[in-house]
Amino acid sequence: MSKRISWQEYFMNIAEQVASRSTCDRAWVGCLLVNDDNRIVSSGYNGSVSGNPHCDDVGHTLRDGHCIATIHAEMNALLYCAKEGISVKNCIAYVTHFPCLNCTKALIQAGIKHIYYRNDYRVDDYAVELLEKNGIGFEKI
Repeated sequence: MSKRISWQEYFMNIAEQVASRSTCDRAWVGCLLVNDDNRIVSSGYNGSVSGNPHCDDVGHTLRDGHCIATIHAEMNALLYCAKEGISVKNCIAYVTHFPCLNCTKALIQAGIKHIYYRNDYRVDDYAVELLEKNGIGFEKI
């Protein structure tokens, strides 16, 4: 009898594959939103606004050390759901990197109940504080 990987590893592996579609080489990030039934609701990776040139084609548009042309993976996953009218309330987010402050706020506001991530990347103290204040679990796997 073979031993199956956990749901957390399964979804994180998929998030890493999603990250391979990223078009901003400053960080290849993938996000998966999963509901209570272990069904994928949405995925997102970091890249430019649809229909606009990508960083890997034309270079970065930098401001204050950040690429402002790029939409983060978490936002892309959430925005797809907003556009299509798909609820993410009580979903779990699997993200290859700890979410930035703005993505953390968006995930909380959208009703995400837990965040699993693989890599520590610019972990913001206030993002951690907000997660804790709002009872949102987060775990590095």
